[in-house]
Amino acid sequence: MTHRKIGIIGTGKHGSRYANHLLKDFADRAELTAICRQSESEGEEQAKKWHAIFHADWRDLIADPRTEAIISVTTPDLNPHIAAACLHYRKPLLIEKPLTVDTAAAKSMVIDFREAGLPLTVAQTLRYNPIITGLRHALPSIGRLHAFSASHHLEPSTLPWLTDPKRAGGGVIFHTAVHVFDAIRFITGQEFIRIRASSFQVHNPRLEDLFSAQIEMSQGLVGMVIAGKVGSARAGRYEFTGDEGQLQGDQVHGMIELVQGTIITPQAHEPLHPALRPLLADWLSFLEGSGDNPIPGEEGLAAVMVCEAAQLSAASGEWVNVETS
Repeated sequence: MTHRKIGIIGTGKHGSRYANHLLKDFADRAELTAICRQSESEGEEQAKKWHAIFHADWRDLIADPRTEAIISVTTPDLNPHIAAACLHYRKPLLIEKPLTVDTAAAKSMVIDFREAGLPLTVAQTLRYNPIITGLRHALPSIGRLHAFSASHHLEPSTLPWLTDPKRAGGGVIFHTAVHVFDAIRFITGQEFIRIRASSFQVHNPRLEDLFSAQIEMSQGLVGMVIAGKVGSARAGRYEFTGDEGQLQGDQVHGMIELVQGTIITPQAHEPLHPALRPLLADWLSFLEGSGDNPIPGEEGLAAVMVCEAAQLSAASGEWVNVETS
């Protein structure tokens, strides 16, 4: 089997996870050829440890003929530029969410890759969480859906760039709720029609770190979403109400339950596991021609369109229709 030569842009905390999975789990299928990191000293140290080439500039990493495919784990302001360089050098791209922080740029990226016949994959990794997949598989058991609620809470961030509007492009809407929006689409198979949102600043001085929204979906499903980075707790809870009961789960704490009347019945599911490993396995199979694109760029675009509508609604206080692709 040919080893795919991979370059990673951004080998900080999250990017290092990609690197370690490639080295430990996929050494028979892929080679970590080159890395790039904002901190040159730390990047050079990593490159030495991983036996990879270090590039101080991500442009040089993409241009390097020794890299065949790119993984990008950077701040979203760089994503359109990285995508354009990958198009120029015709290198498949696996890019961390959010795809971009505005619909126009996301649409352009998806169309450009499609027209070039070049693979674009977005790392909406909650699709590989066993609770999210378990909820999706169990959802038909509660019959016709009527309502849902979802909440995703994390500890306050210590990353400086998440307080910088230019680099981050947004607060928890684009960096936390984006997970929830994609998960809801993935679990239900329904599309967002319109949204009415509110956003708040609790700890973050420049961007929202608490968000709530009322949502209407394509098949009459209505729901509420709350996302925040304001307290010293972590949870990711989903509840779906149908004719035959309520299905609920928490993707952080690893549980799925069926509620019928006052009876709560735990549901079987796979144990929690890191999401990057199965994503990388499917991505490599896709690049090898033995599988489908695990999460096409169009899925990332759909999540961005919901995020942008949420931002507009939070600013105006009005209902906003979600653009469709």
